[in-house]
Amino acid sequence: VKLVESGGGSAESGESLRLSCVGSGYTYRGHCMAWFRQIPGEERETVAFIDTEGHTKYLESVEGRFTISVDNAKNTLYLQMNDLKPEDTGMYFCALRDACSALLVDAKNNYWGQGTQVTVSS
Repeated sequence: VKLVESGGGSAESGESLRLSCVGSGYTYRGHCMAWFRQIPGEERETVAFIDTEGHTKYLESVEGRFTISVDNAKNTLYLQMNDLKPEDTGMYFCALRDACSALLVDAKNNYWGQGTQVTVSS
């Protein structure tokens, strides 16, 4: 299994970015997918996840601004980030697991991408 993120970069407050996570060696269909972010010196946090039925859940601070989605035909997970804020800055990682309950509490056994940096300036 290989997950490769892209789409990160620099943006100013209010701008948008779209992250992508392309998977190979595995099919996204039937699995839980999520985006996490890591800021140096802080704990990793779950930004959004989408379960096997397409239900989504978001970190409160990004609710209404970010949208997680999956294109199963392309084996690609997306994170559309609108109205970016400086506090959205961090390294964003995608992760895959067979069930959300495991993905969220047993991170060491998730499949992870290498991360893509997002930097938002005010």
